[in-house]
Amino acid sequence: MGAILQAVAWHDAGVDEAGRGCLAGSVFAAAVMLPPDFALAGLTDSKKLSEARRDRFAAEIKRCAAAWCVASANVDEIDTLNILHATMLAMRRAVSGLGRLPEKVWVDGNRIPDALPCAAEAVVGGDARIVQIAAASVLAKTARDAEMYALAERFPHYGFERHKGYGTAAHLAALREHGALPEHRRSFAPVKAVLERGA
Repeated sequence: MGAILQAVAWHDAGVDEAGRGCLAGSVFAAAVMLPPDFALAGLTDSKKLSEARRDRFAAEIKRCAAAWCVASANVDEIDTLNILHATMLAMRRAVSGLGRLPEKVWVDGNRIPDALPCAAEAVVGGDARIVQIAAASVLAKTARDAEMYALAERFPHYGFERHKGYGTAAHLAALREHGALPEHRRSFAPVKAVLERGA
């Protein structure tokens, strides 16, 4: 359970995103290329790891990776392009930022970003199947969480350190009580409803 079943070739990259379903903040993506001798016991889909383990694994992945990049698309890009296209943009940025061209990109999910500079394949559940995608999921998630902790310091009444921007009952209650921030995604229905109520 949770074991990584496959490592793709060292000259390939794994790509994953974090924060697609949130009501606030950027959507993040990471691309990771790993050396042939890479081994990290317990690495799997970041959602199955504790926060402390994710943080430890992220540091180790960055230390050992042949190449890695974390990129994002901001709230304005999400609201302009829609969340799907903004996610694809973040993924393209992550691949472009690797500093070397992978022979192939393995993307978690069922969609491949347009205009990638190399071959690509989508893998449903890839973050629990392919080690490079699992590594990318950890880097994307930890970067996304760091943004949420920074927001929590600036706006303590919203509880970002707890819900990480997702539409929990506490987050929705804070939205209704305090209104939407510029960091909220205006195109998402719960935020749009708060803005329309205040208009």
